[in-house]
Amino acid sequence: MGTFSIWHWLIVLAVVLVLFGGGGKIPKLMRDMGQGINAFKKGLKEEDKDKAKGKADADPHKPIENESTASARVEEKDKAANG
Repeated sequence: MGTFSIWHWLIVLAVVLVLFGGGGKIPKLMRDMGQGINAFKKGLKEEDKDKAKGKADADPHKPIENESTASARVEEKDKAANG
């Protein structure tokens, strides 16, 4: 006879859920899971929109500060502070 396979355990679990959890539990569980997935997808879309809006709101005339410009500013401030 041996041990049960994964399929045997899944069938037993499904029967136990229907008997003790009632017939309405499984559809309710699946509906809640679907709502969670939809909310997750909606959140991802809103995040993408916020990122796109942030890039669009950036000032196109403002110069982009790169690493060499930033380090030159720090050096100027150090010189001014030290005299």
